[in-house]
Amino acid sequence: MKTSYYITAVSMALAFIGCAKTPQSQTIEDLEKFPQTAQAYIANAQEHTILLPSQQDYEEKYFSPWNYTKPPFEREEILWTFRSYTFGKSYGENLQLLDEEWFNEMRVLGNYEEYGTLNKKAISLSYLNLRNFPTHKPVLRDPEKAGEGFPFDYMQNSGVHANEPLFISHLSLNGEWAYIFTAYATGWVPLADIAFINDKVAQDWQNALHIELLEERYPIKDSEGNFVFQSRVGMRLPLISIESEHYVALTITAGKNHSATYTKVNIPMGIASERKILINPENLKKITDLMLRSNYGWGGLYEERDCSSMLRDLYAPFGIWLPRNSSEQSKVGKVISFEDASIEEKKRIIIQEGIPFETLLYKQGHILLYLGQYQGEITVLHNVWGIKTLNKDGTEGRKVIGKTVISSLELGKEREEYDPEKGILSQMKSMNIITQ
Repeated sequence: MKTSYYITAVSMALAFIGCAKTPQSQTIEDLEKFPQTAQAYIANAQEHTILLPSQQDYEEKYFSPWNYTKPPFEREEILWTFRSYTFGKSYGENLQLLDEEWFNEMRVLGNYEEYGTLNKKAISLSYLNLRNFPTHKPVLRDPEKAGEGFPFDYMQNSGVHANEPLFISHLSLNGEWAYIFTAYATGWVPLADIAFINDKVAQDWQNALHIELLEERYPIKDSEGNFVFQSRVGMRLPLISIESEHYVALTITAGKNHSATYTKVNIPMGIASERKILINPENLKKITDLMLRSNYGWGGLYEERDCSSMLRDLYAPFGIWLPRNSSEQSKVGKVISFEDASIEEKKRIIIQEGIPFETLLYKQGHILLYLGQYQGEITVLHNVWGIKTLNKDGTEGRKVIGKTVISSLELGKEREEYDPEKGILSQMKSMNIITQ
């Protein structure tokens, strides 16, 4: 009798599981409807047979930190962080409010009286998290609110690739942190993760031919097989020579007392190019598909990308320089405003004026790449944390996506909690063609 009961119970449980379907709340229609590969959209791309005129502009901006003799901003300008993130409104890693003493400690540790006194050239030794205060600790907004708390650590300003040009303003009071400028952002990094270089090295590095890295997370090793760092799209290294199957490139690794050690590395030809690449369907497909591997990383946290850093890195191999944040990116090239335009008018303007793979669409806090139309719908590439939702009790929520996706401009519209007033199309402010 017991055995019979057991078999019946198990059979009923298995039947229930077999009939169960994925809950509607777990599905997002666009991510199933639109192929998540560039191949489906690449026919929309235009081919450029010459390098674009922004090449020289890219070089000048990329190396700009090594041409500074003093910080490019006044001290008061970099103290914006203490005006934006204050006690009583900011939470720590334990989700408790940070007190005034903690912020005072950060100000003292920052040693801002010494701002602009060191003024040295440097280079990053690995991927760096650029921090707004000299700390690895997070600063969060109210974690009870949608779109705040994890993963939005407001101490994270940006990510910095390995072997990028840096300018050091000064050191923290304890000597652990360096306040640096990159070509696109500024903040604190551990001193142990950078190396000082002199004027001659900086000049020789700039004058060298460079290879562009066209692969994600390939382990770059020295001639003895020792790991140096991982490749990232958007990285570049000086070229020493070209062998039968690989490039020999120069990297800088850590030396004694934060000095530079010069290390040769072998990089397969298939994952790099000895020049900036042309905007053509083949290259666009390759780089776009690499970006589709990225999860969402606020400000580059966890060596991932957010919406604007994804686009920065996507265009870097083509020699197109984009600023770091979405607001500034929306001002590059030919800008078309959507002020007072209806949703249908926005769609019409995008289709008529937009150039697939070369046009950015902007709403406050988020930026997307127009890919053209797919089965009659506008499609976009974007790295997105989630869809804003409106709960039945009137509170805001989020349906988390957390990665780079291809979607329509009405992502999540099929969901019961979708809030069209907070949707991409409703909030979209402008579009800009970055190649014009």
